[in-house]
Amino acid sequence: MTATMDVDKKLLNTGVLIVATLVVAKLIYAFLIPRSGKRLPPVVKGWPIVGGLVRFLKGPIVMLRQEYPKLGSVFTVKLFNKNITFLIGPEVSAHFFKASESDLSQQEVYQFNVPTFGPGVVFDVDYSVRQEQFRFFTESLRVNKLKGYVDQMVAEAEDYFSKWGDSGEVDLKYELEHLIILTASRCLLGREVRDKLFDDVSALFHDLDNGMLPISVLFPYLPIPAHRRRDRARKKLSEIFARIISSRKSTGKPENDMLQCFIDSKYKDGRPTTESEVTGLLIAALFAGQHTSSITSTWTGAYLLCHKEYLSSVLEEQKNLMAKHGNKVDHDILAEMDVLYRSIKEALRLHPPLIMLLRSSHSDFNVKTREGKEFDIPKGHIVATSPAFANRLPHIFKDPDAYDPDRFAVGREEDKAAGAFSYISFGGGRHGCLGEPFAYLQIKAIWSHLLRNFELELVSPFPEIDWNAMVVGVKGKVMVRYKRRELTAN
Repeated sequence: MTATMDVDKKLLNTGVLIVATLVVAKLIYAFLIPRSGKRLPPVVKGWPIVGGLVRFLKGPIVMLRQEYPKLGSVFTVKLFNKNITFLIGPEVSAHFFKASESDLSQQEVYQFNVPTFGPGVVFDVDYSVRQEQFRFFTESLRVNKLKGYVDQMVAEAEDYFSKWGDSGEVDLKYELEHLIILTASRCLLGREVRDKLFDDVSALFHDLDNGMLPISVLFPYLPIPAHRRRDRARKKLSEIFARIISSRKSTGKPENDMLQCFIDSKYKDGRPTTESEVTGLLIAALFAGQHTSSITSTWTGAYLLCHKEYLSSVLEEQKNLMAKHGNKVDHDILAEMDVLYRSIKEALRLHPPLIMLLRSSHSDFNVKTREGKEFDIPKGHIVATSPAFANRLPHIFKDPDAYDPDRFAVGREEDKAAGAFSYISFGGGRHGCLGEPFAYLQIKAIWSHLLRNFELELVSPFPEIDWNAMVVGVKGKVMVRYKRRELTAN
């Protein structure tokens, strides 16, 4: 009995000593160590060590919806040894979009893309080289190039939908995914892929795509089966494009596609692109455009088929254009489709495929909220903003959860209500999406054909959001009943 009491007494004394030590350490820290004087953002409450990881993994948008009303437009989430500071809304996110790469960098936070895109391109090179590679993208997407791409988009849509019967039911999501990879293959990857190697290359891109998992963000080289398939697919794609590039160079016959633009591109010092670089840039281009376009075109259709007033408006616009131009569809005619443009833009506002944008802070900076509060964001923080959340802020967008394409019409222009970064589905500033014009033209080409040649009816429930994917898209099937008919001009 006495021995037990002695043990209890020792444990009690040890516990008291530990508590006393922690208290003293706290007092020393509070009174003797000088404070930084920084006005740090409020921190989301979370467990010790892991911080807000559990809540973050359950869904960042859910967490943002819960914390924004309590903490405001600037707050920090602690994930292990990382601090992620969110800047929500145009009033505080201007620095995010306008800062130089030396201040806010993409490279560290997007390293998980390197095994997919490959070595020597985009996030595997320093900023000066990446800027030159982005110039290659820009040159391949100039208006004179886009005009040729549109002809290919229209031809692909006509060919694809000619295989539909006079009536029937289809999964619109499935159909649009397949059509968009066909058009992307023709415009970006080249005629050789579209005509002869489509099935092979499509299967390899499927393996690449499935190797891009949420766990890949933290552990891109983890030796799991999906990553091994990704790496094998990347190697085979390199071999395929090496043969295509070699064949084109030997024949000297140019093509009108992004592949040719990358083959012909040269760095400022005169060095031509390598086969490995061309392959990596093509993979990056397809990844940037394929998912986002197929997802947005599906949401556009679902919303139009559920809102007859807006469907009537886009049909009326098509009739007017047919009266003016006949059945012809080209780049300039697509550019006149303003009602359809607003319908796509509104679907993209409600469902941006990239729900979070990230940067790594290399220097301290401060932000000021619209309420006048100022916060200092320390060097070393990961800085984030969320298009999915910011695009539904009620002080910018009236009735923000409603589908209303007219909010972008002349006279309302809610996308400019609070400045340049009120609408950020395509990002903005220094790192705005280079493929935005290509994406709109592609989706317009598809939907103008559908509107002119079919009556469509959504027969499944309105789709839900698939939050589990890296690129957030449409969950499940989107079943549509169609009947072939020709729209007549006014």
